Amino acid sequence: MLKDICLSGFYSTSPWARVGHRPPSSSSSNHTGSRRVSAMNGTRTPQQPCEEDPREAAKNRRCLRGKSLLLCALMLSTVLGFALLLAYTILHQGLEPCDTKECLMLLARLLEVRNATIDPCEDFYGYACGNWEANHLRTGTMESSNVFDVLLEENQLILKRLLEVPQLRVGSSAKEKAIRFYHSCMDTQQIEAEGAQPLKELINQIDHPEFEMPPESDYNEKGNYPEVVRVYFSYLMKLGTLLGGPQNVTSTFISFALSFISNLQKEVTPLQERRERGMLFYHTTIRELQEKAPAIDWLSCLQAAFHPVQLNISQPIAVHDMDYLKGMSRMIGKWQKGRVLQIYMILCLVGNLSPALDSRFQDARRELYEKLHGKTGESGLVQAHRWRKCLSDTSTFFEPVLGEMIVQEIFPQETKDLAEKMFSVVRDALNSRLHQVEWMDEQTRQEAKDKVSKLQVEIGYPDRTLQTPEIDREFQDLEIHDNTFLLNVVACLKAVRENFSLRLLHPHLQDNWKVYPWSVHSYYSLRRHAVVFPAGMFRSPFFHAEFPSAVNFGAMGVIMAHELLHAFHDYVVPESCPRCNRDALVWGTDCMVEQYERYSLQGLRINGTFTLLENAADTGGLAIAYQAYKNWLKKHKQERNLPGSGLSHHQLFYISFANGMCGHQSRERLQAFLHNDPHSPPPLRVRGPLSNSQDFARHFHCSSTAPMNPAFKCHIW
Repeated sequence: MLKDICLSGFYSTSPWARVGHRPPSSSSSNHTGSRRVSAMNGTRTPQQPCEEDPREAAKNRRCLRGKSLLLCALMLSTVLGFALLLAYTILHQGLEPCDTKECLMLLARLLEVRNATIDPCEDFYGYACGNWEANHLRTGTMESSNVFDVLLEENQLILKRLLEVPQLRVGSSAKEKAIRFYHSCMDTQQIEAEGAQPLKELINQIDHPEFEMPPESDYNEKGNYPEVVRVYFSYLMKLGTLLGGPQNVTSTFISFALSFISNLQKEVTPLQERRERGMLFYHTTIRELQEKAPAIDWLSCLQAAFHPVQLNISQPIAVHDMDYLKGMSRMIGKWQKGRVLQIYMILCLVGNLSPALDSRFQDARRELYEKLHGKTGESGLVQAHRWRKCLSDTSTFFEPVLGEMIVQEIFPQETKDLAEKMFSVVRDALNSRLHQVEWMDEQTRQEAKDKVSKLQVEIGYPDRTLQTPEIDREFQDLEIHDNTFLLNVVACLKAVRENFSLRLLHPHLQDNWKVYPWSVHSYYSLRRHAVVFPAGMFRSPFFHAEFPSAVNFGAMGVIMAHELLHAFHDYVVPESCPRCNRDALVWGTDCMVEQYERYSLQGLRINGTFTLLENAADTGGLAIAYQAYKNWLKKHKQERNLPGSGLSHHQLFYISFANGMCGHQSRERLQAFLHNDPHSPPPLRVRGPLSNSQDFARHFHCSSTAPMNPAFKCHIW
């Protein structure tokens, strides 16, 4: 064939071809013709040169070049196709399934709460969380009302286990004192045996108690304040009897004390009124306070309260309600001759310390709250397991100690490092997102980027949590006894006050955290321009080093992005950003307000204006976290599957986000939530942001008419 001739000439192995010689010229014409015929019949004759016929040789060279180019193109397309197949396999099929214990437990939890019979494009919350209530709600309590409550309880059970270790020796470390305090609280047999005796020994050591009786203004609208007074009188009588007072004498003094309390409360300026007047704090000096409220020796009082801080009469101070202090001073002047003030303070002290006394005092307090608020009321007291109360008390007084214990148990350095890396990816995604915010002008955009770069992040625990020697020094003067819980409480109260005073003198000692390290709530601190994510959050189902990154970014990454956006709340209010495109910003805010006000749960409507800032952070946080996840995939080019879930990586991202919102609220609880909480209820924290996400609709193949894929989507960030 001609092909064979041409190729044989191009790749010839003839000695002539190698050395550049011409072939012999002694061949006859007949011989030459026979060779040509052989070639045309497809027989390879390496000795036959293509150059013998110039026209055919040119044609053969063109054929050769075409075939060579075709072969190269074929080889290149094969290599390119293989590379694309490999990339698709890595990005979409994963290197290997995640079959670790943590992933298998995560899968079991996901399948347990998911209701696969619900179309995710119709109701994604119902799809992701439809079976959560049946598997988690507990009869008679609200302790497990959502995923965060479940995780908090898991963290508390870990602390319970760590505190209940046997006391092998009496040590002086802060950890050993915390364990002894917890054990003294759990020793109910000893507490019952002591009764009221420890309290009687403390009657002369009265702190500054708060009101126990609710103010008349709380009940005037209901017209039942006289009944409240009778209930409270019965409660105080019971306390007086438990302390051993004669009933007739006790009744007389309690009547006077109630009258004093009622009149004193009338001097209180309601918080809302002070807020409207811009008088949350009144700046003054001790000298001026002494002149306006002379019934109390304020310098001596404040020196005792803030010891060892040195104070003088010219010391600047801030008080919450100057009108109340002036009214209180007038009342003390009227009542100081009798024993009413003493009885009042004793009764308040007993009420405050009753949780540390025997069951008779606690039962009396519980009965009071049940009568005032009802067993299911918002302020009602639920009789919890004893260990919960003791853990709460121990946390109050030994927070840094318990913080160190829980961090060492659940938050290894590997987890902290991974969490910090993920936060950096999320922060970078926010910076990129700022370029897409249409209502920002360039100067505001640069200011926002500077704000992001200066933001502090604290993940896991305060800096000093693992500094055991420093914590031991903080508690070195505290004495904890094995069998006297009330005295231990009083000793701890004194230590707390002294430590508070020391922190006033040495601000660098302050941790400035509003939550415990084992808490499950993050927050943004406006004062410190910092975001805080406690160690207690970095556990299943929100985060784990063994999880696919889709889970970590979908659950914890969205929370991180949400908190980051809280740093820009002041930009969202049009009047606070004069250079911004006001029309574009108002369009975004109005769109989101109207979107959420179209929603309802259990027949209750959402206040879109009240929840606007949180809704904006939810929608923006989801978009930023998803972009961060895509950036992570682009860099690492690998991801693990969650076998048996039936979900792609992108779908796993979104269902992990929704799983963090699973929970249940009764209608009564929901009504209170809508009135007091600036967040939308969890089902709408899923529905709202996902309805605004085109990426979500694409990955779950939602039609243009699906409820979760509305035509108009609202964005502020």
